[in-house]
Amino acid sequence: MQDPTDQSFPIERVRAVGDDVVAAVSTVVDGKVDAIRTAFTVMLAEGHLLVEDVPGVGKTVLAKALGASVGGSVNRIQFTSDMLPSDVTGVNIYDQSSGTFRFSPGPVFANVVIGDEINRTSPKTQSALLEAMAESQVTVDGVTRPLEAPFMIVATQNPIDMEGTYPLPEAQRDRFMARITMGYPSADAERQMLADRGVRDPLSALRPIVDVQTLRAIVQSVRGVHVAPDVEAYIVAIVRATRSHPDLTLGASPRATLHLAQAARAHAALLGRPFVTPDDVARLAPVILAHRLVPVARGLGGGTEDTARDVVVRIVSDTAVPFAAAAVRS
Repeated sequence: MQDPTDQSFPIERVRAVGDDVVAAVSTVVDGKVDAIRTAFTVMLAEGHLLVEDVPGVGKTVLAKALGASVGGSVNRIQFTSDMLPSDVTGVNIYDQSSGTFRFSPGPVFANVVIGDEINRTSPKTQSALLEAMAESQVTVDGVTRPLEAPFMIVATQNPIDMEGTYPLPEAQRDRFMARITMGYPSADAERQMLADRGVRDPLSALRPIVDVQTLRAIVQSVRGVHVAPDVEAYIVAIVRATRSHPDLTLGASPRATLHLAQAARAHAALLGRPFVTPDDVARLAPVILAHRLVPVARGLGGGTEDTARDVVVRIVSDTAVPFAAAAVRS
């Protein structure tokens, strides 16, 4: 483990840590290396992850395994239709013995918070996460309490057209750095899953790869990954193109610009590079941007998420690439 007193972490070592985390989580989530790597990229970029797919494909297992790979606190919230915001943030309880109110923290007070089936609760309860996601703090009865770093929400949701679900408000979707889908496993991965779970639960055997102090040091190093001016211009060009595209009624926000740059830094660090290339940006743009967009097809009964992703892919393809933009800061 990294020395807890050392607040730096060599970028060239981040790749090894990332490979170890992906390998460890892959023992629990079979055949989903890309999804696991994206999830850890979002964690290092200090973002939040939305995992959307049909029930039973491993959304919650991925979130649990990612949390278990980091030696911090992990809480799970099972969202239901009758939940209240205080069930998430916490509540002040009157203590008769002292005659005062005592704050009882909610499950959002953890390093990794698993929001299971977030769209099965009402928008009012969903909104309880907005302040935590944007500012890493919670305000209850006028008192603001900071959340311990690292702080990450991994929320799972079922497709919107499934029974008993509420669509996430655009403001909340925008706070998720990335959105991924799991998909069904391959035949080989499904057979391996049967073999692994026939003996024991592999999640119970998963041990932390990094502790909280080491993770904080890695995150600090990721912040220092260089983004050249031409790459910054490339990011801005891609995001701005979503705001004027004829197939979209709502483009990506300035927050999306920041998230794309942060995720690109983490992606570069996980490849052992101290600088971002246009390829980092192009690879991440669909998972960072698509869930924030509102396609024209929404009102026509079309597949909105697929449409939005296709639009982002076309925008990236049409945006000029700054080939000389990967110079390392001296």
